[in-house]
Amino acid sequence: MKRIPLLFALAPLAAFAADNPDQSFLDHAAQGGLAEVSLGKLAQEKASDPKVKEFGGMMVTDHSAANAKLKALAEKEGVKLPSSPGMGQAATKAKLEVLTGDTFDKSYVKGMVKDHEEDVALFKTEAASGKDAGAKSFAAATLPTLEEHLKKIRAIATAKGIKVD
Repeated sequence: MKRIPLLFALAPLAAFAADNPDQSFLDHAAQGGLAEVSLGKLAQEKASDPKVKEFGGMMVTDHSAANAKLKALAEKEGVKLPSSPGMGQAATKAKLEVLTGDTFDKSYVKGMVKDHEEDVALFKTEAASGKDAGAKSFAAATLPTLEEHLKKIRAIATAKGIKVD
């Protein structure tokens, strides 16, 4: 029996996501939400700065709630979502797991600023131009929370003197 390389086996899925921006958005939102909860828990355990620990707790609470809403939307629309963070997000967690103290805090804060900048842009795009009413509504409803997260993590970065590219 001839084995098909994994890359080629997944190609139809990648093509589907590229042809369906709403599905791509939902997949990204699911993976990102799961990653935020996981990284938030890690920040609660490992952060040395109480503000970073507090932000991690907010990530767990807010993204768990958003994940539940997204899951309900997916079930209603018969859409299958990823059940774990993406490979890049898993690599980020692995990197953070070995860091401690202020080094952990700085790396986590930088990552959260970058992630939330990207997420705000993605959710704005979906809210403005998404074709699927459910995905568009989810993006619009979640966007203010993401913008608040970005504002808070930028303030933490500024207070800690962390330069974010």
